Amino acid sequence: MKNLYGLIGYRLSHSFSKQYFSNKFEQEHIEDSSYELFELKDIQEFPQLIEQHPNIKGMNVTIPYKQQVMRYLDGLDGSAKLVGAVNTIKFENNKRMGFNTDYYGFKESLENWLGAKQVKKALVLGTGGASRAVKCTLHALEIDFMMISRESSEHAISYEELKQKHQLKEFPLIINTTPLGMSPNIETCPDIAYEQLSSANYCYDLVYNPEITLFMKKSEERGAAVKNGLEMLHLQAEKSWEIWNNG
Repeated sequence: MKNLYGLIGYRLSHSFSKQYFSNKFEQEHIEDSSYELFELKDIQEFPQLIEQHPNIKGMNVTIPYKQQVMRYLDGLDGSAKLVGAVNTIKFENNKRMGFNTDYYGFKESLENWLGAKQVKKALVLGTGGASRAVKCTLHALEIDFMMISRESSEHAISYEELKQKHQLKEFPLIINTTPLGMSPNIETCPDIAYEQLSSANYCYDLVYNPEITLFMKKSEERGAAVKNGLEMLHLQAEKSWEIWNNG
């Protein structure tokens, strides 16, 4: 029986993971492993999935289950505890251990992109699970940030409040952690005042499909530097591979 790896989430047609890891097996001349996509309509389907596939060795977790899956695990690595979300699971000795490689992937990617540029303030668009690794990274890099959500709360202001009270020039770094603009809904983007952007802004979109999102396109038109989430994705995937194979 082949060792099985896979991705759980809901709406997985956009995922690059199956192709990425299938290529990885081929490059590493690993013939006894495969990677599959498991679309779950509810996280409560997870235990049954595990029961049906006793040969599972590792899994990735994507929207909307990065937090919900935690209650089905036996333990959390320091990365998952720090972020408060899991995107990688290792199955070993009848135990399920949760890790977060999004933090590693985003931090490495952001540092690569910014280089020696000193950024002291950032805007984080979205407060969902994907924003957690971003927040931890900004804390680690000592970058102050403001959270933006559809509705104001104790920890975030609304997009409307952002427009009323702030100028985007206050925030050299703007990070989209929402799925807005992700294929197939490529005509959507966060509702910010793009006309306020300039060459002083760095606009990072965690979305990687399409390669140029509407958020990136509208930002670039104002002179901002832009980056998508593909490098982050590659880095976090490589970290997952390392966890599954080297502990």
